[in-house]
Amino acid sequence: MTVLKRTPCVGICSTTYGDLVCRGCKRFAHEIVQWNGFQAPQRAAVWQRLTELREGAVSQFVVVVDREMLQTRARDLQVVEDATRNLDSLVYETLKQAIRVETELAALSLRALGLRARDGNADPMSLLESIEREFYQRSVARYEHDFHTLAQ
Repeated sequence: MTVLKRTPCVGICSTTYGDLVCRGCKRFAHEIVQWNGFQAPQRAAVWQRLTELREGAVSQFVVVVDREMLQTRARDLQVVEDATRNLDSLVYETLKQAIRVETELAALSLRALGLRARDGNADPMSLLESIEREFYQRSVARYEHDFHTLAQ
């Protein structure tokens, strides 16, 4: 089951190559370095920012056409819908998990997940890649706004 992890790390850290925003987890480089020293409120603030940016990226690309089907598929894929997760987070986690476990990606359809791409693209992997790119761009923009410096 998908549960809130101790760290947002996804094991693909681009900050080691000089990025100020990680292309994997989308945290800022200083947050990655200092994560183990952060107190609970600091970690919660990072998690909140990442969640909001990710959900904004999801809503830009995906429409839920059948909420019940999405929730059923999420349960089938063992994605937990907890009280703090909104629908866009459920979409993201379900799409990610479906791609991870589906052996025949060609057979995986957005319709079977209760979803539709806003741009008409029916390829789940391309859709997830678009969401990830947008999530990263939003994280970079947030870094540049907060620190008044270019992240790239």
